[in-house]
Amino acid sequence: MYQPMVVGSGLAAWSLLKRTMDTQTAAFEKSAEIVNDAEYFAANIGDIKTAEDLVGDYRLLKVALGAFGLESEVNNKFFVQQILEQGTIDDKALANKLADPKYAEFSKAFGFGDFDVPNTVLSTFAADITGKYNERAFEAAVGNSDENLRLALNFERELPKIAESDKSENTMWYTVLGSEPLRAVFETALGLPSSFATIDIDKQVDELRKRTASLMGDGEVAQFADPEALEKLNQRFLLMSQIKDFEVQSSSQIALQLLQF
Repeated sequence: MYQPMVVGSGLAAWSLLKRTMDTQTAAFEKSAEIVNDAEYFAANIGDIKTAEDLVGDYRLLKVALGAFGLESEVNNKFFVQQILEQGTIDDKALANKLADPKYAEFSKAFGFGDFDVPNTVLSTFAADITGKYNERAFEAAVGNSDENLRLALNFERELPKIAESDKSENTMWYTVLGSEPLRAVFETALGLPSSFATIDIDKQVDELRKRTASLMGDGEVAQFADPEALEKLNQRFLLMSQIKDFEVQSSSQIALQLLQF
């Protein structure tokens, strides 16, 4: 598989990646594994009428889950089937009870539990899912070289969806906290300690609002529908990540030098 080119780290690496994104993603999507996955999904997903059918086909399930960043669940077939069959219309559905919004997005996209006829029969469905799969697979490949760049790409894609939603501001913040990648970006960008996640959830939201307002002049998630605000926080994340990595490396070097005496 084509491995995306990542040169350096932090803001410099991010800038180069963004400038070459179109060329690199085009090359990545021509990789044999990506092409084979997309072709198999397009050829077979139209025949899938139930959640049980989907979880019974490993190759289809791999693409389906990967499109929503849930590839780690590929062997949890019973759990995935329940997510799909219960849908999202009922507030008590399993997908709606989980903190991570990706499960609800996944269930809603396929529609097994929400409609008499699932979305798998739609003519545009295969292209939509494989497009999402390719995007996330590219991010994962970038993450093989630099996990911070993968987080930044995910942040750029996912946060505007929350910011542009009709959810309340509190719900937006809870959704951010329910997503580990988004939480990681905010915690790093805002200089929050590793113990932050252990405090009361409402206090977490209050602290995020306060620190975001201090940095951005606005403490609400809705502002990140603006690409400029989104990029400002993303760059802050990458800068803080680079500083943190440098501090870790410096500490390791000092420890190694001490051990030599």
